Amino acid sequence: MLPSREDASAVLQDVLVVLWQKFDSAQDFKKWAYGVARLEVLKHLQKLRRDRHVFDDDLVNQLADESLTHQERHLTQQDALEGCLQKLPAAQRELVLSAYTKGTRMDDLAQQRGQSPMALYKMLHRTRQLLLECVRRSMTRGEEGPHLA
Repeated sequence: MLPSREDASAVLQDVLVVLWQKFDSAQDFKKWAYGVARLEVLKHLQKLRRDRHVFDDDLVNQLADESLTHQERHLTQQDALEGCLQKLPAAQRELVLSAYTKGTRMDDLAQQRGQSPMALYKMLHRTRQLLLECVRRSMTRGEEGPHLA
């Protein structure tokens, strides 16, 4: 929503100061924080009005709304994935979690499991496909408890 990384960094600092100074635990933090960020962006853009690279307020508000919608969808997908992971048999879930742990090398993981790297890749591929379908079904149905198979 801002024309440069420097502007974004400056506004982020302003947002953090406001969040720190005015936080009230009785309110929905995420919505409040997004509102504070939006207001700080608009305030910053008012200062830059003479620059032709500044978005108008309507566009900034539209971008902020879309960003919130995308984040909410991402969180819903993340919840669906977590539910789908929990539905996997323990061995498959452990494989997925091990494979996506930072610093994991697939050849080392395959060796630890007594498998060839190709066999491990194929197993992971099948498991990812199951998870993808489970997440899609969950998102389509809006379910809290996604199902595999």
